[in-house]
Amino acid sequence: MQSENPLIADFVKLMNSAAGTLAGMGREARDSAREHFKETLGGMDFVSREEFDAVKAMAAAAREENEALKERIAALEAKVSEAPKAKAKPKAG
Repeated sequence: MQSENPLIADFVKLMNSAAGTLAGMGREARDSAREHFKETLGGMDFVSREEFDAVKAMAAAAREENEALKERIAALEAKVSEAPKAKAKPKAG
């Protein structure tokens, strides 16, 4: 039911315009805050998930290589320490 009163019709138009303006301001404020947040985070030294995963994989590979080298060194040291004992056996005679 529409009112015939021009004052009420003008008031309704004004309220509709105000609601539209407030909604636009809200969207603009949200977009501005989002952009500001991105700029703030962009200035920090964060890494992307892909970079993190790549470095994590490299660290795991280096750790495995380190363990293999430790085992190899231990085997070589065992060989070296046994070699003088084999030479030092007394001669029968």
